[in-house]
Amino acid sequence: MVTQGLLIRMEAREHREHQAERFLKSVLPLARQEPGTTAWFALHFGRDEYGVIDFFPDEAAREAHLNGAAAAMLFAEGGPLFAEVPTIQRLEVLADKVPVVATNEYSTKALMLTFRARAGHEPQVEQFLRNAQALAENEENTVTWFAFRTGDGEYGIFGTFGAAPGRFDNLTGHIARELAVHARTLLGGVPDIDLIDILAEKVFA
Repeated sequence: MVTQGLLIRMEAREHREHQAERFLKSVLPLARQEPGTTAWFALHFGRDEYGVIDFFPDEAAREAHLNGAAAAMLFAEGGPLFAEVPTIQRLEVLADKVPVVATNEYSTKALMLTFRARAGHEPQVEQFLRNAQALAENEENTVTWFAFRTGDGEYGIFGTFGAAPGRFDNLTGHIARELAVHARTLLGGVPDIDLIDILAEKVFA
C-alpha cells in the first residue's frame, strides 16, 4: 500500500524534446535502486510537456527519494533541457492498485484525471475515490491505479496501461461512468484529462 506521492512537471526547451526523453529514461536505473520507491514513471504529456510521478509507502520514503540520487540527477542535470525549474506537487494517496509482482517497462500509456470537489463535498469525493479502488482492481487492463489529493486541494486519478485500448476501456469504464453520474453533486467542474505516454517505469509492490 502506498500513502504518498510526488508529481513533477517540466517543459522541454525548444528543439530539446528528444534529449529530454532520453534524459528522463536515464534516471530510471537510479529510481530502481531506491527500495522505498514503490512506483516511478517518466511521462510525456504531449508536445513539450514532460514529468515524473512516483509513489511511496510513507513520508519517510518520499523524503528519502527527494534527497536521493534520482531526484538529484533530475534537478542538477536537467537544467539545459528544461525551460524552467520543474514544479513539484506533493500527493496524498487515498487508494491504489499495484501489481504484487515487480514489472519493468510494462505500461506504455497512462491516463490522469484532475478535478476539484464542490465546496463542502470533499469527504464524499474522497470516499468515492476510495470506493473506486474495487472497480480498478477488476479492470484487467489497468496495470496500476492511484487516487490522490494534492496539496492545493485538487483530487486526481492516475492509471497505467499496457496499450492504448486498455486506457480507452478505463476512460469509458465503470469508474468514469460513476464519476460522470456524481459530477454535478460532488465536483466543482469538468475534470481535466491528460492522455500520457510512459517513457520509463519502475513498479514494485
